Amino acid sequence: MRKNDIAATDVLLALVLLTRLPLPALPKAAFARQARAVWAFPLVGLLVGGLATLLANVALNFWPPMIAAGLLLLIQVLLTGAMHEDGLADCADGFWGGFDRERRLAIMKDSQIGTYGVLALVLTIGLRWLAMTQLLSLGALWAPIALAMLSRAAMPVMMASLPNARGSGLSQQVGRPTAFATCLGLAIALALSLWLAGPIILRAAILAALVVSGLRLLAKSKIGGQTGDVLGATQQITEITLALALLALI
Repeated sequence: MRKNDIAATDVLLALVLLTRLPLPALPKAAFARQARAVWAFPLVGLLVGGLATLLANVALNFWPPMIAAGLLLLIQVLLTGAMHEDGLADCADGFWGGFDRERRLAIMKDSQIGTYGVLALVLTIGLRWLAMTQLLSLGALWAPIALAMLSRAAMPVMMASLPNARGSGLSQQVGRPTAFATCLGLAIALALSLWLAGPIILRAAILAALVVSGLRLLAKSKIGGQTGDVLGATQQITEITLALALLALI
């Protein structure tokens, strides 16, 4: 490990990139490290998922698991500004609403949402809500934190394995992560998830890795690479996959 592989500002920089939390301003020089700071993405999941899961566990003392799970999702959306959900909707509209690469990218950049995007949001939020309800009902009270970390660790994998498809946007601005930063993020996410959810999470992670590989092939086929929207979709789809896998294994 080289001296500049990790910096004290990396966690704060990752929070700036992936949340809407009120944070202190960073010096411009810190943003030159965006590609190296992706190792801290799982720590963003730890914070976002931790706060949301803590509230859900408190809510279980007053309301049924379905209400607690709804509050869990609400807090996550508020903390992230729904940026991952927005990426998923844009990908659904672009990938299936356009007939060539240029048209798909144009649709994804459009701020308006189409039928595919609406359906993607309704179905995925519904799946997440039901899955989180079941996890809380079965006593896997801290599992949502593991899902939040692992799903964010998948984003740098997509960034490192695919070129930027557009040549602009947040993904291009961040840059291509190093292998060290990508692997460190995965190691952190897996280690903390093992502590929170036990060895069963490893089996779920294997299935999630297969799904991410499929999503990678789809993005390469549809637009020739990845964008910020693809990264958001990766987080959402990975989280859902992990949740469903855990429910099947518990």
